Amino acid sequence: MRELMTVPMGTETKATEIYSGVARMAGVLWCTRARATPGRTASTAVLVVHPSSNFLGHYALDAWARRGVDAIAMTTRYIGNDSSLLLENCVLDVAAVVAQLRREGYERVVLVGNSGGGGLVALYQEQATRATITASPGGSGPDLTQATLPPVDALVTLMAHPGRANLLVEMLDPSIVDESSPFEHDAELDMFDKCNEPPYDREWLARYREAQRARNERLTDYALDQIARVRELSDGRVNDIPMVVHATCADPRNVDLTIDPSDREAGTLWGDAAVANLIPTTLGHFTSAQSWLSQWSLRTSNGNGPQRLARTDVPVHVIYGTADQACFPEHARQLFDAVPHDRKKISAIGGGKHYLNGQAELTETMADVLVGWIEETL
Repeated sequence: MRELMTVPMGTETKATEIYSGVARMAGVLWCTRARATPGRTASTAVLVVHPSSNFLGHYALDAWARRGVDAIAMTTRYIGNDSSLLLENCVLDVAAVVAQLRREGYERVVLVGNSGGGGLVALYQEQATRATITASPGGSGPDLTQATLPPVDALVTLMAHPGRANLLVEMLDPSIVDESSPFEHDAELDMFDKCNEPPYDREWLARYREAQRARNERLTDYALDQIARVRELSDGRVNDIPMVVHATCADPRNVDLTIDPSDREAGTLWGDAAVANLIPTTLGHFTSAQSWLSQWSLRTSNGNGPQRLARTDVPVHVIYGTADQACFPEHARQLFDAVPHDRKKISAIGGGKHYLNGQAELTETMADVLVGWIEETL
């Protein structure tokens, strides 16, 4: 049976950080716990996190708990809404839950970054070891050097990409001509135009990737300019402003299976790539300038997983699914290769989709792999 946990945030939440006034007044983080033994505290806690996804019903908790660990899924203050998310605040939220688990007597805490949580857990442990970040990239956000950040005992990246900015730069549609319109395209750089069909020419693909990075840079410049302007116009009273980013699901890997080959099917987590590129529910469409700099800008984000893992000294296990349509084998390799020591492992779940949805047997396989590694390593 699962139980609901509430953990005090430990930091005052400003009005601009969370849309819901009720959530701001409550000042708590919500978690779900599955205990290995009802009424008892196991020696090991496995804590899974994502910057904004609602993990209260996380699919793996019961499978992990059946293997002798207490499994906890946490939400950050940005549950279900990443439009104003600052990764630096997510670090504080992870710290609050880790501290609570330590107070409850867990001897070992293993932090699992699922999907977009991969870059976050790498950032958390690096800062918990030696905090260096004094503000978010846009000049707001917390000073992590003044925060209490309890280190964890091991990290797992589970079906994870290297970081939100790392992922989005590979998904941005570089054919957008005008940021105010999703309908004006440079056909030469449009992966959905009939003049460009998979399998894509590798020279064209190189130009495409370069143009994606250039668009990310332009959006970063725009965010910085908007913050400066709104500060000036408001006499410093306003520090952020909304942004809309069109066409954010155009990774050629989603239609060309010869790029970073795996067992995946063509398509995205949101369906057909051409449709997903325009619909509002894909990544990064609605953000603020501050949030863009913190989570989506390749230049400024602190959430670059490989960079953060390069300064990690705890054991790390990279687990990926070979049929994942969002986090690819190259992503797993980047995370694994970044770890500077030999207390690391990379494991492939054959045929595993992004959330192992509809794959109950593979969920059990993944649980064996993850908990078995903990038992062998800690």
